[in-house]
Amino acid sequence: MYENYLKRLFDFVATIFGFVLILPLFLLLCFLIKLDSKGPIFFKQRRIGKNKTEFMILKFRSMRIDAPKDQPTHLLENPEIYITRIGKILRTTSLDELPQFINIIVGQMSIVGPRPALYNQADLIAKRDEFGANNIRPGLTGWAQVNGRDELPIAVKAKLDGEYVRRMSFLFDLLCIARTIKSVSTAEGVVEGNLDRQKVEEDEKNFNHRQE
Repeated sequence: MYENYLKRLFDFVATIFGFVLILPLFLLLCFLIKLDSKGPIFFKQRRIGKNKTEFMILKFRSMRIDAPKDQPTHLLENPEIYITRIGKILRTTSLDELPQFINIIVGQMSIVGPRPALYNQADLIAKRDEFGANNIRPGLTGWAQVNGRDELPIAVKAKLDGEYVRRMSFLFDLLCIARTIKSVSTAEGVVEGNLDRQKVEEDEKNFNHRQE
């Protein structure tokens, strides 16, 4: 009931209201991005949506136009050489995600849900299949996002996404939103560049041990 009707209604109404409030900031960021570097204002990328259908996610462009395509930024060797000056601010504050309000309004995304995987992230997509996390709309933020964000290994992300599917409710969405505000305000869990693979493996083992 909540997922099929009330959640979509909440997403639509809250996003429309929020977009009106942030419109001056939205327009200012458009101007600054265009002033800062060559290229389009928005960045479009193929992502996996509900039931593994593909859609084009929207973001404010935070990198130069010669940056590698279709690769998670935290896996790049030297992402800082591609990130623009305004892009660094956008990414640290998560303001680069604001254009996804449009994805939510048209029904491709939800405010809360698993973060949409890149179309070529077969390992993450497969893991999410195990927990039913590909069967709902992806979110602007999610339970995995507020529990580690970029620092989480794939298996842990998928399990947390599955936990969200099991616990999904209006109150749980409000909890995720509240924790997102806290995480964004402190840039918690933001990682740029190659992750420490040993740390990732240790975190995954610790997580699995807690689940046993």
